[in-house]
Amino acid sequence: APSHEPGIAAMKYPAAAIQFEPLMFEKTRNIAELSRLVEQAATAGARLVVTPEMGTTGYCWHNREEVAPYVEPVPGPTTRHFAELARRLDCHIVIGLPEVEPSTGLYFNTAALVGPEGYIGKHRKSHPYISEPKWAASGDSGHSVYETPLGRLALLICMDIHFVETARLVALQGADVICHISNWLAERAPAPYWISRARENGCYLIESNRWGLERGVQFSGGSCIIEPDGRVQASRDEGDGVVLGEIDTQRVAGPLARERRPDLYHELMQASYAWNPLDFFGLYGHQPLPMGKASHIAVAQFTPQSALDENLRRMLALSEEARRAELIVFPELSLTGLDAPGASAVPVDHPVFAELGRAAAARGQHFVVGFAERDDDRCYNAAALVGAGGILTVYRKIHLSDADRSWANAGDRWQTWDLPLGRIGLLIGHDADFPEAVRILALRGCDLIACPAALPGPFHAAHAGTRIAHGEPIPTGEDPYHWHHYRVRGGENNCYFAFANVQDQEKNLPGLSGIFGPETFRFPRCEALLAEPMGVALSQMDTSNLETPYPTNVVRRKDLLLMRLAHHYAPLLQGTAGGQGAAAEAG
Repeated sequence: APSHEPGIAAMKYPAAAIQFEPLMFEKTRNIAELSRLVEQAATAGARLVVTPEMGTTGYCWHNREEVAPYVEPVPGPTTRHFAELARRLDCHIVIGLPEVEPSTGLYFNTAALVGPEGYIGKHRKSHPYISEPKWAASGDSGHSVYETPLGRLALLICMDIHFVETARLVALQGADVICHISNWLAERAPAPYWISRARENGCYLIESNRWGLERGVQFSGGSCIIEPDGRVQASRDEGDGVVLGEIDTQRVAGPLARERRPDLYHELMQASYAWNPLDFFGLYGHQPLPMGKASHIAVAQFTPQSALDENLRRMLALSEEARRAELIVFPELSLTGLDAPGASAVPVDHPVFAELGRAAAARGQHFVVGFAERDDDRCYNAAALVGAGGILTVYRKIHLSDADRSWANAGDRWQTWDLPLGRIGLLIGHDADFPEAVRILALRGCDLIACPAALPGPFHAAHAGTRIAHGEPIPTGEDPYHWHHYRVRGGENNCYFAFANVQDQEKNLPGLSGIFGPETFRFPRCEALLAEPMGVALSQMDTSNLETPYPTNVVRRKDLLLMRLAHHYAPLLQGTAGGQGAAAEAG
């Protein structure tokens, strides 16, 4: 649903992201330079100006003692300075700085929002990167949205946005713009995470990232303005400067709230990976993780026809082409076809599944097959995991698109299955547009999420290359698939993600199937991407390393799930978490 309620006028206005290299120990100089850049942006028309994380002081502090001379309360001297600038320039400004809480003496990495009327509010970084625990406490301010003359504005800081829950929390409060301030590193920017957060939440994201080298750390630049569909409207590669763009709140679609299923999201509050996963998943001897191993898996891509027999013939031919693979994932509705799926639906005891089972037995394979399922007088968009004995389990699509609702009922149960190659979770197409769905399967210990899909594009974007000198093996050159939304799904959950998409130009279904690895910042990427109209992509998957006291294989230990702070996430179970957003703080 759109974020704008009756009485809240849609508007267009210029906005800016500031890119800047602060110098450590030179706070006065940094504030002066940031002020100059803010004034440059406002003179060019920007009414909302976002500056980088810790832009007033620099970032790479050794400990509390070293940063102590530069911390201050919020509100305090720096917010008063920028509030006066905002008053004079008639704009809103987001500033990043190290904060001290006078009542406790705790330090925080903080973003503050000021406007022409003064200080509005702040966000204390809730999900720390490796550097913050050296001097700062984890943020305790929650995830607020501030009602302003420019619409509903949210603040997030760098590592916060690694976690799908943070952006979702503010999107469900109706955020028009996420002001994301960063000291992002270790990849080309604009970063894929930034783009996916905007796209999946249907809101603008203004990204203000620093650049330059500090204490041996190379920062990525790439400051930008991202539209609600994921398109990068404007960006800057390197250097200090201003990125100008436009916010049009009429384009804010919100996080598809009508299609969310918060009644099925309770597991988001569970901290599965706070414990050694060998102990947690093996507790009471119930559903211990499979031992895992090195395996080959594949995704198959083709254009399903209306005839089941023809689709089966193609699928068996593609499985022969991927004979080395132990598991092959086929597209959504690949067995029964995309046209009039309700009319072509078949029951789970249809002979075609026995034939697939015989092929699986003969080749030592398992198949994930998309089909329209008929169960008495109800139909479902379904996926079957098929092995030598026929169907092992069936998943019914939970998040239905408008097209699905014309013929299908929604499922109500997540499905996982243990194979020798690891724990498999099943999703279908539009499910993967909901970060909650992938997260729940990861929290259940899935090594691989198999996702048959028939998803329209574009869900990818190119990168022209960066002049920033990242160290090896981080790529800096041109990449036609720098951002692939469903690659992000694997990395942010430390899972392999097998995405098998239909290729059909007439239906705007671009294919671009792939198997994506469990580490976002591992280069060269562990993946196989299929850019051809029809064929298979084959990749190795390693789920081994359960013999040590604590697993060191990332897909088994899932660092990004360990670092979740689930006590923040309860509003995700409430659908829309709060109408008008947070009230401005006093000060």
